[in-house]
Amino acid sequence: MESRYEQQKSKRRQQVKLSQAAHERNAQLLQDLQKMENCLRTRKFPHPDILSLETRYWASVEEKIPEWERFLLGKGPHPSSDPSRTPKQRKQKTTPRDHVPTQDGALPPRPILKHVK
Repeated sequence: MESRYEQQKSKRRQQVKLSQAAHERNAQLLQDLQKMENCLRTRKFPHPDILSLETRYWASVEEKIPEWERFLLGKGPHPSSDPSRTPKQRKQKTTPRDHVPTQDGALPPRPILKHVK
């Protein structure tokens, strides 16, 4: 009986320690989130022209994804080798890396744009 009581007591102490550690972790996470929120509130946004340019660029990229997807996955020809393209479109300069599929077969990563303050 006494042994059972000691086991329960030990288990309770362990639960209290785990609870305190979780409480400290949660407090730290909350503090980190509050810091990030404060940074976002005080952050200056880029000029509207820059935002517009960035938005149009990503819209263009997303529009071209179906055209490039097979090539980037290494399953099809380069989009400029499409016979339905006009001669002017075929003459556009390409770099050697345009003809090489990605090494792991995945789409290239979306770049992280840094805004000037």
